[in-house]
Amino acid sequence: MKQTSIFRLIHMIDQMNNANIIRFTKEFPYPLGVSPILVLSELKHKGPQRQAELAETIGYTKGAMTSIAEKLVKLGLAERLYDENDRRTIRLQITEEGKNAFNKAQDVGKDVFIQLFEVLNEEEIEQYLLILEKLVQGIKDRNQ
Repeated sequence: MKQTSIFRLIHMIDQMNNANIIRFTKEFPYPLGVSPILVLSELKHKGPQRQAELAETIGYTKGAMTSIAEKLVKLGLAERLYDENDRRTIRLQITEEGKNAFNKAQDVGKDVFIQLFEVLNEEEIEQYLLILEKLVQGIKDRNQ
């Protein structure tokens, strides 16, 4: 691949991602980015977890996870659970409001992607899916 082609590809991916993030942020009623939403997803699907576990699962530093947890707790989207047998063990748990926020994030995200892909016809969508599948397979192959 020519160097100009790769830079053009990177630039277009950045433009698309940035435009989608801006659209999502404008439509999402909570002051959250992607990272806290990923944490809410983990908590919703796997239940209460220690912050260190969340950090490792999602790939964040413990410091970043502490900041995210603090923000979620302040917004009432998560709460800290203290172990009665060991007060040092603190787990984070999603609240009902956190579940509502996560569901809203999914709805807004879905709308953003529908609007993004509605400019493509069925054949173009099929081609795009094939390209994405090939890229994902390439990542898997390199990791093995």
